[in-house]
Amino acid sequence: MGKVIPLALCLLAAVSGETVEEKETIRRTFRLAQPSAAKRVEVDNLNGSIRVAGTSGGDVELIAHQTISAESKEKVQQARQEVKLEIEQRDNTVSLLVDGPFRCKCGDGSINFRGWHHYGYKVRYDFELKVPQDAGLYLRTVNDGEIKVENVFGDYDIENINGGIEMLEAAGSGRAYALNGKLMVLFRKNPQSASYFGSLNGPVDLLFQPDLSADLRVKTFNGKIYSDFPVTYLPPAAPQQERRNGKFVFKADRFAGARVGKGGPEIKLDGFNGDIRIRQRGSD
Repeated sequence: MGKVIPLALCLLAAVSGETVEEKETIRRTFRLAQPSAAKRVEVDNLNGSIRVAGTSGGDVELIAHQTISAESKEKVQQARQEVKLEIEQRDNTVSLLVDGPFRCKCGDGSINFRGWHHYGYKVRYDFELKVPQDAGLYLRTVNDGEIKVENVFGDYDIENINGGIEMLEAAGSGRAYALNGKLMVLFRKNPQSASYFGSLNGPVDLLFQPDLSADLRVKTFNGKIYSDFPVTYLPPAAPQQERRNGKFVFKADRFAGARVGKGGPEIKLDGFNGDIRIRQRGSD
């Protein structure tokens, strides 16, 4: 019995080690070269949230909160050496990229993430940005964070893998996809060109202006579809034809078609395990 007690104490000491944590805040202001030209803000994050607010000003203002959690002080230093926030401005485009050993070196910026336990540290960036209201947006995050955009009227390409997306007073067109979270978009102005909204494991909730005229393509497997707007059903799209290994392959379109108003841009709503709600602002 005397031999077991020291072993138990050693195990307790090993598993009760405290995590070392360090925090830093980065602040930058970017003056855009051509205030009257098209503007674009890009954020490619791995771990953490992204919040973007549109303003009447012409600058891009950044606050980035960095948090490093590690097994030891040595691992904190390793994290600082290996994980960097790459900041670049090209004319009217501001790009923020969280780079590190989890990035594929294949030239496309894709992520090959093995879990923070593999590295012995965890690095989180929470972004707060103020941007011109007419800016276009490219936003990405993967873990432990939500994406929220408010009062930005430009086009957008937004994706969150393990969290939700909330867009308030959107006025552009584009793509928004929350793989494992809720997607909610409240439109100040309805999309004027082809757009795509979806989630694999969460609900999709879209609130359009009452004058919506669009051709909807809608799909969900384990959820329901609700609409405040009267619709007329459209015939299914023709199967797509591809040639593989000398053979023709036909791919069926699984989206149901519905026209709102007089029709217009195609708006694709892609769900799987959640409901899709097509709502009219002010109808509640």
